[in-house]
Amino acid sequence: MKQQVRGRFAPSPTGDLHAGNVFAFLAAWLSCRAKGGQMVLRMEDLGHVVPGAADRICRDLERLGLDWDEGYGAGGPHAPYSQSERLERYKEAIQQLHKKGVVYPCICPRHSEHGGLYAPHSGEYIRYDGFCRGRFSAYDAAQREIGENTGRFPAWRFKVPDEEIVFVDIFQGGQRWNVWKQHGDFVLARHPEGLGYQLAVVVDDIAMGITEVIRGYDLLDCTPWQILLYRELAPDHPLPEFGHVPLITDAAGNRLAKRNGAATIAAQLDSGTPPQKIIGDLAAQARWVPAGTQLTPAELLKYYKPETLKK
Repeated sequence: MKQQVRGRFAPSPTGDLHAGNVFAFLAAWLSCRAKGGQMVLRMEDLGHVVPGAADRICRDLERLGLDWDEGYGAGGPHAPYSQSERLERYKEAIQQLHKKGVVYPCICPRHSEHGGLYAPHSGEYIRYDGFCRGRFSAYDAAQREIGENTGRFPAWRFKVPDEEIVFVDIFQGGQRWNVWKQHGDFVLARHPEGLGYQLAVVVDDIAMGITEVIRGYDLLDCTPWQILLYRELAPDHPLPEFGHVPLITDAAGNRLAKRNGAATIAAQLDSGTPPQKIIGDLAAQARWVPAGTQLTPAELLKYYKPETLKK
């Protein structure tokens, strides 16, 4: 029996949606719906959260015609899907990985001479030299080394094997990554409860049965890390298909992002821009429809061609 396709929206409620967010969500929605699949909405709210942003994201998605079948705001037994509601699952995952001997406590600060500094979305990384690998017999020993009253927790690092991770990206083609040589052991969480992006994403995607992960190109280099976690947390669970879409940029070539002051979708809609125009403009950038076309996501389905997003 063929497995049902399950895609997902996974926004971080750090502000309102902009065109870059919506383009990735539109690609995920089209890919899933074209195969008769189900969409899940999950709020990735373990870090900084702007009050009310999650509900505004839902409202903007609905105004644009991007619907979902279960998750945050959907009601019923599946609501809510927000990471802050699932902390016990991440704690259990850290314990599972610790029992398998594939994680260890690390006291190196973010800015450390030992490396391991990673700035999400920037691509800046200094390889971690393994300073704390095998240094501590237990997490509490690492905590004592830092000092009980500093307010800092040891990080959990994943023991990365020296091997190539090979996968085929739906849009970017064949990929070969050696995480050990490029990054070294990476941080899973900077909290004893296992609160960290890489871990939470994989735990949730396994639990929610996600079969395809469509997201922005800036997250491509997270994929081999997450494949390593899939192998340890659910070795018998099939990997989802991964697809990383090109990033939307402004006229100067700058990536549209909240941190860069990109105009929000809410502001455009509130000023009277039809949602069909926003969808049409994004679809034209993907070369699915001619410039100036206005249509809904449902109407766009018949024009959707994933091959235009490759490379």
